[in-house]
Amino acid sequence: MNSVANTDTSCDSKVGQKLRDKGLIFWGVIASPYQLKMQALADFGGLPWQRWPDQAGFLNALKTPVHLARSRRRQTIARFPERVPGLDEYPAVPYYSLDGDTFYYDSTGLALHLDHLQACAQPLLPEEPALRFICRLIDEAFDEFGLYMVHHNRWVISAATNVMGDTTSKEMRKLVPPGGRRRFARILAERQVRRCCYLFSAAPPGFSAGVDAKLTVQARPGFPATHELLNEAWRSYLAAMEQVLCQQPFLLGDRFTLADASAYGQLSMNLIDGRSAELLEQLAPRTFAWLCMIRDGEHTHSSGKLYLSEHVQPLLEIISTTFIPLMQQNEAAYCSALSRGQTLFNEAAFNSGEALYDGTLLGRPFRAVVKTFQVAVWRELCVHWDALAEREREDGRNGRTERVERNQRGGGGEPRKAETIDKSACPNESYHGGF
Repeated sequence: MNSVANTDTSCDSKVGQKLRDKGLIFWGVIASPYQLKMQALADFGGLPWQRWPDQAGFLNALKTPVHLARSRRRQTIARFPERVPGLDEYPAVPYYSLDGDTFYYDSTGLALHLDHLQACAQPLLPEEPALRFICRLIDEAFDEFGLYMVHHNRWVISAATNVMGDTTSKEMRKLVPPGGRRRFARILAERQVRRCCYLFSAAPPGFSAGVDAKLTVQARPGFPATHELLNEAWRSYLAAMEQVLCQQPFLLGDRFTLADASAYGQLSMNLIDGRSAELLEQLAPRTFAWLCMIRDGEHTHSSGKLYLSEHVQPLLEIISTTFIPLMQQNEAAYCSALSRGQTLFNEAAFNSGEALYDGTLLGRPFRAVVKTFQVAVWRELCVHWDALAEREREDGRNGRTERVERNQRGGGGEPRKAETIDKSACPNESYHGGF
């Protein structure tokens, strides 16, 4: 099994045709919002797919995780169009393969890959530059900040009703020893609860979810509670989605794009989570129906014009007050940490109490660990913004109710522990700005 990208462009058309004939292989589970996003992307193009290990033969189910683990250690799994060494981090799941042999990671990379191969009848990213940028912005906002909201919903709001552990243990049954599924489900659920604070869901002192202590998010010393922040943000995102979907079938017009795939992947993750699904349907009935429509594959081969309407403005506004300032604060903290000689980041640093910074979001304080993969996301967005002509930038700004200037505060506040920034640690000064 290979794990490096095929760069021979002469084979692209043949690969695209093979995809349409034989389809994609995913290594992932439906509990992952990125897996749901990938499936929606494939469904839009009418591409057949299998989700391993659930749908794999016994041999493939056993050998694939071994090869993926070896490739992760060797840092040889590719991301399309390229990987950012030193910043990107491999996920546990999902991965995708175009041929059942070479595996890639990153759900947004899959959309770019499919467009490159012309595997779908219509591109997943708009061709018009300003609209394409807005598509990327919405996509990354849901991927990065949206995950915090829906993971919080699953393990806090739906602590007593979610079935993620049982569902995943069933999908992983070929890898679990006989009789071990119940224990595997419990271990997985407890691990995800422990990760909540890493994923921005910090509990207040004395928090109780009405379940066993090991399945209850615990307060962490020094971390301000963020439950109210996440609840407020989720409701704001849902209200914004309702405003768009009451007026048009998809976020950027009459057909499905990468922006829809990302919103779907994150928000639909909670459809199996009991209480969160009930709240979603109550607060945003049109969005709930839209998620179910995509889940059932009814967006396949959707067609029509793409456009940036005034109805998307509330969504871009909440992105401007959550995702954008969070990315700015994370990147500033990264630069500050580098200048102090910090080398450990992400979850490993969180677990050891390193690379932490304090910031504000929606007027509330938070503490987080520096995430290098979010630095890569933010820098890529800044590069795409800088590549737009001034007229195209104005088109992008006009699609929002608030312009976010190039400054450190960005609308969300500077990280209090990253006040002194060594810009030499981050060579492109434009990374310290916004849009």
